[in-house]
Amino acid sequence: MTMDRAALAAGALRLASGVSFLVDPVRANAWWGDPDEPPPTARLLLRSMGYRDALIGAMLVSSALRGRDTRGWFLGSGGADAADLWGGLSVHDRLRTSQKLIGLGGAVIGIGVGLWGATRRPAEEP
Repeated sequence: MTMDRAALAAGALRLASGVSFLVDPVRANAWWGDPDEPPPTARLLLRSMGYRDALIGAMLVSSALRGRDTRGWFLGSGGADAADLWGGLSVHDRLRTSQKLIGLGGAVIGIGVGLWGATRRPAEEP
């Protein structure tokens, strides 16, 4: 059984990010470039994003540790970031520079990682 170290790393980062949005959505939101206190509806969306990211991250980690094909979870991870980017572009003109760089820039990097992971060849069994 071969462990997918790239999926383990990407999944652990996504899981940690998701958990941070569940534990303290206000602080996590600030880490992603928004220093303002979000309204209650935004907190709901931040927690929803936290559940989504924690689930995708946990599934990447689980698949990596079990030696299973991780490409579908990488694709799901990149797709989640694509949805975040698409939504962010609709309010691009109202975002602070920090939100554009960290939030939207992070989504672009996440899309790239997701596509890279989804198009890799599966690891060969020893």
